[in-house]
Amino acid sequence: MATVPALVSSSTAGKPCSSWSRGSIPISKPTPSHSFKARTSLTWLNPQPRAALVEAPPPSPAPPPEPRDGSLKVLALPEDRADDLQAEARALVRAANASVYSPQLVASKYGSQPFKVVGRTLQILIALISFGLKLWLDQRNGVLDQNKRIRATELRTIFTRLGPTFVKLGQGLSTRPDICPPEYLEELSELQDGLPTFPDEQAFACIERELGLSLESIFSSVTPSPVAAASLGQVYKARLKCSGKLVAVKVQRPGIEDAIGLDFYLIRGLGFLINKYVNIITSDVVALIDEFARRVFQELNYVQEGQNARRFKKLYADKEDIFVPDVFWDYTSAKVLTMEWVDGVKLNEQEAIERQGLKVLDLVNTGIQCSLRQLLEYGYFHADPHPGNLLATPEGKLAFLDFGMMSETPEEARFAIIGHVVHLVNRDYEAMARDYYALDFLSSDVDVSPIVPALRNFFDDALNYTVSELNFKTIVDGLGNVLYQYPFNVPAYYALILRSLTVLEGLALYADPNFKVLAASYPYFAKRLLTDPNPYLRDALIELLFKDGKFRWNRLENLLVQGSKDRDFSAKEALQPVLKVLLSPDGEELRTLVIKEAVRISEAFTLGTISKSYRYIPDFLKTLVFNGKANEALMMSENEMQSMIELRDQVIRIWGLLRSSNDFDPALLLPILQVIVDREDRSYIPNTKRKKVKMLILAKIV
Repeated sequence: MATVPALVSSSTAGKPCSSWSRGSIPISKPTPSHSFKARTSLTWLNPQPRAALVEAPPPSPAPPPEPRDGSLKVLALPEDRADDLQAEARALVRAANASVYSPQLVASKYGSQPFKVVGRTLQILIALISFGLKLWLDQRNGVLDQNKRIRATELRTIFTRLGPTFVKLGQGLSTRPDICPPEYLEELSELQDGLPTFPDEQAFACIERELGLSLESIFSSVTPSPVAAASLGQVYKARLKCSGKLVAVKVQRPGIEDAIGLDFYLIRGLGFLINKYVNIITSDVVALIDEFARRVFQELNYVQEGQNARRFKKLYADKEDIFVPDVFWDYTSAKVLTMEWVDGVKLNEQEAIERQGLKVLDLVNTGIQCSLRQLLEYGYFHADPHPGNLLATPEGKLAFLDFGMMSETPEEARFAIIGHVVHLVNRDYEAMARDYYALDFLSSDVDVSPIVPALRNFFDDALNYTVSELNFKTIVDGLGNVLYQYPFNVPAYYALILRSLTVLEGLALYADPNFKVLAASYPYFAKRLLTDPNPYLRDALIELLFKDGKFRWNRLENLLVQGSKDRDFSAKEALQPVLKVLLSPDGEELRTLVIKEAVRISEAFTLGTISKSYRYIPDFLKTLVFNGKANEALMMSENEMQSMIELRDQVIRIWGLLRSSNDFDPALLLPILQVIVDREDRSYIPNTKRKKVKMLILAKIV
């Protein structure tokens, strides 16, 4: 099993260490020293043979003495929390001078260094053009397939030499099996945590400088070399001296800010040229670049990353299958991050995961469900979920790591995204076009009517089969074609959402080339639509269920079937938003539609039962009873009768779906009966039909 370091926040994690210790690795009394060659008091952990590291179970701390007066000790938890906050505050002070991205400062710094800018530009162009030329020659000579492995290795080397900005690009490509051949995927995946390291002496000096403590006073043991190296830093496995806890210590690469700043200066200049000369792209490319650069610079502040991890754990680690490591604030600064160590296997190592008795697709589904909660419930999401940041733990949990790049979805956009997916599934292109207002893709003065045919032309062709057969890339490509044709302005957060979802889909495709993210996600969307009281989603649900004055029972059945697949679905909460509107002062139109539909159902059950009984009557009795007009007894065509029977059967299936849920109470549907019984103005429903409706609903509820 591969061991991958983790970089969740408990009260004890941020506290200064107590005097007790644990572990089986003895060390001598620490002596402050800055000479790394002569360290004798620090025990080095061997990162290779794991059996060499023996961890003794921690001694159980003595329980606190009971108060003699019988009173309860109510201040213990707040005191721990206060210690944690104080430790975090000290870390913030240490990170007070952390760099923050500013387009103006970047332009000012590198605009005055033309030789450096030209040199970097030539370095990038020469590397990429030479690689492109080799590919062209391979294709011309008919050896493109033969040389895939060689070229993949060369591309990984190029990205590594070009630095962290291009390493980020390579990490994104390493999760896209629909874009890159397997040889490239395998090579580029090494960019996730297998990058070249910088000297250990520099890393240890950085730890001591940032924390103001000697290495020996912090750790009882530490690996002599990094166990992983990523784009922005490298990680050491260590044991805290005061508590014996195993931790992952991430140390930032020296000179990283300057390298990234220069690259974004160049990319930003390219963005200005695209905005000015490339008319097909209507979005503000410079704004998108600035948003991405801002996120990358936030990654350079490890205290900010620790705060991100704490917030992420509070929001999402309530699920038993999600794990987030703790932060140790007293050993964290802008360039050093100390977090709980996590043993696990990267999510793209399918064989290693299966050897532990786990299923990759189960973990991928866990990741998708968690990502949907991130994007659409709280709006705070992990924007960099590549395989190196997602681990399968031996207990079957999905561990999230590396919280440097995070982003947020605006509240209005969260509900609009849910509605947009539902409108897509139901091919409601007019509603899809209107969603772009709420998504902030279009200003309110733009007419969306010309966009509707473009959406219809693409998706009618793409949805020839079923929506569940679409992959996310198909949807993104289709929407992209529409976006380019009209005056859309894609918000910066949307680009990070696309990046996050495409990476997750890439991970899923590793395990199953036929995996479809939309099919796995739709139960969540259906559950939210049925149960969320938000006015936008409530109106979308009503719009979906009622069309042209009729209730679309097939839509409700589909939503219930899909929504019940979500682990958090509650039939008790289903349709409650609609029922509340039904009884509200604004629900007059809805009440009218519901009563008319109740009449239609009562007719369907009555006529369906009569028709079923009628079929068993002998022909000679039909002639006697109906005066020789047996074929006209029900005064209804065969197609009409079949439609009524289908409606009755569909309502019965829906009722069965609701009753199959453990938490469903039939009394929840009493508001419908109340509307029928308590209406003062019933001019549109005859008395005889009114009685049948009441009797039918009462019978069903009973």
